[in-house]
Amino acid sequence: MFQNFRLSMAWLHTWFGLALGFVLMACFFFGSLSVFDREIDRWAIPSSRFEPQPMPSFEKVLRPAFEQMQPSKASLDFMRDRINGPMPERFDTVKSWAAYTTHRDPVLSLFSGYEVPNAKDPEEGVWGNRTIDPRSGVALPDDQLKIGSRFFYPLHYSLNLQWKSIGYWIVGFAALVMLAALVSGVVMHRKIFREFFTFRPKKSTQRSTLDLHNMTGVLALPFHFFFAFTGLVIFAGIYFPVTHTQLEPLHELHEKIEAQETGLPHDRASVAAPLASVDDMMNEARRRWADKGMAGEVGLLSLNHVGDANGYVSVFRAGTDRIALVGDGIHFKASTGEVLREDPPRTAVDSINTFLTGLHLQHFRHWLLRWMYVLGGLMGCVCIATGFIFFVEKRKKQHARTGNQGARIVDALAVTTVTGMVIATLVILIANRLLPQMLPTSWPARGDLEQYLFWAGWSLAMAHAFMRSAPVAKGLTNPAWREQCLAIVILAVLTVLLNWFTTGDHLIKTVWTDTYWPVAGVDLFLLSGAWLAWVSARKLNQRTAAAGSASHIRTSHA
Repeated sequence: MFQNFRLSMAWLHTWFGLALGFVLMACFFFGSLSVFDREIDRWAIPSSRFEPQPMPSFEKVLRPAFEQMQPSKASLDFMRDRINGPMPERFDTVKSWAAYTTHRDPVLSLFSGYEVPNAKDPEEGVWGNRTIDPRSGVALPDDQLKIGSRFFYPLHYSLNLQWKSIGYWIVGFAALVMLAALVSGVVMHRKIFREFFTFRPKKSTQRSTLDLHNMTGVLALPFHFFFAFTGLVIFAGIYFPVTHTQLEPLHELHEKIEAQETGLPHDRASVAAPLASVDDMMNEARRRWADKGMAGEVGLLSLNHVGDANGYVSVFRAGTDRIALVGDGIHFKASTGEVLREDPPRTAVDSINTFLTGLHLQHFRHWLLRWMYVLGGLMGCVCIATGFIFFVEKRKKQHARTGNQGARIVDALAVTTVTGMVIATLVILIANRLLPQMLPTSWPARGDLEQYLFWAGWSLAMAHAFMRSAPVAKGLTNPAWREQCLAIVILAVLTVLLNWFTTGDHLIKTVWTDTYWPVAGVDLFLLSGAWLAWVSARKLNQRTAAAGSASHIRTSHA
C-alpha cells in the first residue's frame, strides 16, 4: 500500500491526528486550565476569596456541619429506582464522613455517605456534599458552580459525558491514539533535531504552520507522551474493570481479607458507640509525622462507620511538599482514639505508581513547575491547531478545483475547536458574573445554567464557523478565524471588567493594594489571551489582504 515504512507512519500520523485531534485539543486546553482549577474557583465564587486555611477543629467546626448534612438531590434521584419500597425521608445511618482540603483551598469540601435500609444492593448508598468556610463552618450556597475544579477539571478527562462513562472511554481512546501519533510523528520526521530550531514565520502559511507544528511537537514531546501515558494508567480501573465482572466475588473477598490484615473493620457491628475526640487524633497524627521527620498538616480526614462500635478515623497527611501522591495515613479506633494502624512503607511498584499519579495530578506546592505544566499543555494545543491548519492549507486549493468539501469541513471544525472552545470558556465566566445569585424556582440551578450557556456558546461558535466557511471551498481563508479572534478580544476584556464591576476586585486592588493572586492571575491570563487574539486577528487580516491583492493582480494580468 505504501512505498516505505515512513510513508505509512505519515499516513497514520495525519489521519489519527485528524480523527481525534478535536478531542485531544479539549483535553490539553482544559487540562491546562485545571492546573489552576482552585484559583479559577476563587474567581468564580467571590465569597471564597480569602487565604487558604488548615483543617479546622472537628468538634467545633466539622461535626456540626456534618450533622446538618443529608443526601443530595442528585444522589436521591440516582438511588430512587434501586430500592424496594419508598425512599426514606431522612437518613440517620452514616457510612462515612470526609473532609478534604489542599494548600490552595480556602474553602473546605465535605462528603457524607448514608446507608439505605431497603436498598436492593446493601453495598449501595446515597451521598451528600457541601462546601463550607473553615473559619466558621458556614456553608456556601449549593448551586454555586466551582467552574475550575468541578467543570473544567473533569472536562479534560471525561468531556463531562457521564452516561455509561462514555466520556472516559472517548478520552482514553484519544490518549491511546495520541501515543501512536507521537511515535509515528518521530518516525516520519528524520531531521527532528533541526526541526526543533526551525521556524520561518514570514514564509507561506503552509510552511510556517508546519514549522510551528514540528517545533511545538518536538519541544513538548516528553510532556505529551508522559501525560497521555499516565492518564491511561490513572483510569485503568475504568478501562479494565474488576469490581463489576466475574471477578467481583474475588474482589470482595480480597477487601475482607485486607480488613482483617489491617485491623480496619469492613462492616458495621450494628452496636452503637460514642465518638472520642477527633481533634486529639489529628494532633496525635501530626506528632507521629513530625517524629518521622515529615511534619505536615492534615489534608484528608475520614470517619467510617460513624456511631458504630466498628467505627474508625483515618487521618491523611497533605502531600504538598512531595510529588508522589501519598497520604501516610494513621488510623484510629473511633470510640477510644487508640491507634489501629499506620500505613507501612510502599512497595517499589506502589511507589512508582504514586509518583506517576502525583506528577500527573500535581497537588504539590511548586508554582514554577505548575506554570511549566500550563506551558506544556498550551504547546499541545498549538501543535494540534497547527496540524489542523496545515491539513487544510495543503489541500484546500486542490479541493477547490475538484469541488471536494473535505477541507471546508475540517477547517470549520478546526475553528470550532480552537477559537470556539475559548469563546465557550469566556461565555461561562461571563455568565458566572452576570447571573443573579437567586434565580426563579422554575429555572435550572444556577450552576447548571452556567454549564448550559457554556455549551450554547460553543454551539453558536460552531454554527458561525460553518456558516462562514464558504471561502475555503474556493481555496481562500475562512473569515471565521479572524472574527472569532476579535470576539475573544471583546469577551475576555468584558470578563475582566465584569469581575471588577460585580465584586470590586480590580487589578490595582488584587495586585498592589490587597494582593490576592488567585483572582489577579485569572484576570491577567484573560488579558494576555485577549492580546494574543488581537495579534492573531491582525495577522489574519494582513494575510487575507495580501492574498486578495495577489488574486487581483493575477486576474488583471489574465
